[in-house]
Amino acid sequence: MKNILVRVVSAEYVKGYQLRVRFSDGEEKVVDFTRWIRGEMFKLLANKRQFKRFFIAGGTVCWPNGADIAPETLRNYDEASSAA
Repeated sequence: MKNILVRVVSAEYVKGYQLRVRFSDGEEKVVDFTRWIRGEMFKLLANKRQFKRFFIAGGTVCWPNGADIAPETLRNYDEASSAA
């Protein structure tokens, strides 16, 4: 089975720390970034004004402070398992 590299092609702000993310394979989902905001690299993004400054680069969602999350992680995001 061939492993296909999935990339983020677009994202739009939904609410809170949620973005609607569209992938190169056509999949689209709302990803809640709350779980990642706790990490050191993402601390600045707890400020929603900063969080909303996201952009797409290198096939994933990025922020001006250098924070990003691998597109595979976003593609495999499961809302039910992130509730913990």
